[in-house]
Formats: sequence, C-alpha cells, structure tokens
Amino acid sequence: MSGNFEKKYGLFTAIAMVVGIVIGSGVFFKAEKVLNATGGNLPLGIIAWAVGALIMICCAYTFSVMATRYAHVSGVVDYAENTVGKKYAYYLGWFLATIYYPCLTSVLSWVSARYICVLFGFSITGGECMVIAGFLLVASYSLNALSPVLAGKLQVSTTIIKLVPLLLMAVIGTIKGISDGMTVYNFTTAVVEVEGKYALFTAVVATAFAYEGWIIATSINAEIKNAKKNLPIALVAGTFIIACVYISYYIGLAGTVENAVLMSEGEAGIKIAFESIFSSMGGVILFVFVIISCLGTLNGLMLASTRGIYAVAVRNEGPHPAKFSQMDKTTNMPNNSAVFGVLICAWWLLYFYGSNLTDTWFGFLTFDSSELPIITIYASYIPIVIMFVIKNKDLNAFNRFVMPLLTVAGCVFMVIAAIFAHRIAVVGYLIVFCIFMAAGVYFRNKNKQGNELND
Repeated sequence: MSGNFEKKYGLFTAIAMVVGIVIGSGVFFKAEKVLNATGGNLPLGIIAWAVGALIMICCAYTFSVMATRYAHVSGVVDYAENTVGKKYAYYLGWFLATIYYPCLTSVLSWVSARYICVLFGFSITGGECMVIAGFLLVASYSLNALSPVLAGKLQVSTTIIKLVPLLLMAVIGTIKGISDGMTVYNFTTAVVEVEGKYALFTAVVATAFAYEGWIIATSINAEIKNAKKNLPIALVAGTFIIACVYISYYIGLAGTVENAVLMSEGEAGIKIAFESIFSSMGGVILFVFVIISCLGTLNGLMLASTRGIYAVAVRNEGPHPAKFSQMDKTTNMPNNSAVFGVLICAWWLLYFYGSNLTDTWFGFLTFDSSELPIITIYASYIPIVIMFVIKNKDLNAFNRFVMPLLTVAGCVFMVIAAIFAHRIAVVGYLIVFCIFMAAGVYFRNKNKQGNELND
C-alpha cells in the first residue's frame, strides 16, 4: 500500500508538519488552567508543561519506530491491528470515531467561539457563545465535506499564523518581564497555596490537551523520503520544538502581568496579556491570530471526525459498512461518514454545554470532555506498545526496551494523574465510555451475524 504514495517530504518538511499538526489552541486555552491548578506557582507550572512534553516525546518516538516497521499503515488504528489484532483495532477505531475526535472537535468549536466572544465582549457561557460554536462546527464540516482541497490549504496557511503570537509573547514577554521585574515576581510569588502532588497531576492532565495531535503525524510515514531514518527524527525534533515553544510562551506570559490577574480574568486574561505589551490595537490583532489558530485546529480535528466512522467501515466493521465506506466521486470524501461525524460532534457540543457551562444537566455523568478522552487514548496505547515489543525481537535495546518502557510509564502516569485530578468524575466518564463501547459491541456482533447469513 505504501507504494501508492510519492516520497515527497524531506526531513525539514516533515518536522514542520509535526509542529503544524500539534500546535494550536490548547496552549492558549490550558495555560490559564495550569496557572489555576498550581495556584499561580510558576515553577510548578513549568514542571507540568515539561512532564507533559516528556511523555509526548517518548510516545512519539516509540510510535515512529512502529511506523517504520509497518510502512503501509496510516494511523494508530492500523498500528493496533498489526500489533494487538483486528478486534482491538475495531474498538479503538470506534472509540476514536464516537468519543475521542468528536469530543475534542466540539470543545475546539467552543474554544474558538469563546475567544470570539472575548473579542466582542459577549458572555462565554451565554447563548451568543453557543450559537457561534454551533455555527463554527457546521462551517468547519461544510468546508471539509464540500471542498477538502480548500480545507487542506487552510490547514497549511494557519500553521505559520499559529506560531506568530506564541513566539512574539515568548520573546517580547520574557524581555519585558526580566527588565521590569515581573518575571522574577511571578516566579517567586504563588497566588494561592495548593497541595503540590494534586496540583501537578491536575496541571499535567491539562497540558495533555495542548500536546495532543502528534499521533496524527505518524500517518505521513509512507510519504517521507528515507522514512526509517527521517520519521523518528522528525517526530522527536518536532515534539521537542513544540515543548520549547509552549514552555517559552508560558514564561513569556508571566512577564506581562501578575499571575493573579491572569487567573482572575479567566478567558480575557490572554487578551489582557497581549495588550499589556503590544498596545490595545496590537493586542487585538495578535488576539485575532489566536482565534485563527483555534479555527485552524478546529478544521484539522473536524477533518479527523468526518473520517472516523469511515476508518471502521472500510474494514467491513460497525454499522452499515457499505454505506459509511462510500466515497463521493466528485469531492473524494466519505460523505455519509462526514454526516455521522458532524452529528456526533453536535451531540458532544451539547454535552459540553450541559456538563461544563450550566448547573450540570447530566448529574453524576458530568465530566470534562476536553481531558478525560485524551487519558483513555493514552491507556489504549499500552497494549499496542507491549505487543509491539513482544513481536519485534530484532529491535535494538533502546528501541525495544528503553523507549517503550518510558512510553508505558508515561501513559500509566497520565491515567493515574487523571484519577487524582478528576476523581469521582472519572467514574462518570467511564460509565459514558462503556455505554458508547457497548453500542460498538452491538454493531460489531450484528454486522458479524449479517456476514455469516450472507455466507
């Protein structure tokens, strides 16, 4: 299958693609949560960003080695099929299609709407924000379904725009903070005293949202020149660059205003920080760049959501495989899969609103859909990595034992951190998770029985 792709990406292009895929809205959205989780303790916040980055880098390296072994693969579902088996791959694909991608996509539509509301002075929990979020969700779906080529160009063009506010804040914010003492003040002054262990766990889980997306980059392995050498370098170098940019941005942010201000102002804190060093007009312009960055990330996640059930259907699994694996001859898009994807995203947007922005419509089943699904994906990596080690005895010790061991340890840490950070909400999430997975079991068994009758 890999022979169908032209080897067109060199090392530097591959690194740029990794950076572009991962960097997005998360660092803006979660920087304030890390501050609040750590009580404004800047060193502890930096440790949280560093731990999240280390886990991402270890996972990215291990999966890059996996990708070079399976040159025909196109994503984590295929890795699961080659290592653990078809049944595990199906359930992982079902989880991605019905929970993981739609949860992140719906949250991104709200995050994008949130910053638009900050720009125009609307409430982030009111009807205005949710109307805008719904519109952005539909607009992103329409762009991907009707013009995939244009959607791809948008994804490329927003990559540079994403880096502009991050790098400017990292450099100028740090210079300003060092010159006027704001950085030293924020480094040495905690706003609220918090318990270190729980604060660190909560903060690291928050960074997972910002670092998520690296796994998508492994799908380009068949199009990279000398992939066995260049893909591991691209993934490790790309994720290392991302970590440096994020941590530098976080430090630069601390050089603008007191952490107490950023924590108390919530969603408007980022806008205040930019305006404090780039003037009111300059701050607004850069804040618009932040919004464009969010929209670019939303577009990329919607791209994945529209193809989620398709990845299951092409394996002749799930509900109505023939229908959801159908491709439109004009747009080369799986339109039925795309419709399914946007409907699931709409449901999760409704859930996010009722669970996080109201007096909890869902009672005990309330949880943060921007974080807990990410932790589930880390848990799902563990059997994939273990079986990869068992099946590939010819790997050198570093690739077979050292990095996989660090990867599994990082994944386990994420799971434990989520339990400490979200506590009883984890149970609510697991109940919802089991309901969706039970539906997956039903459709798999129904489809299997249908195939047996046809035989």
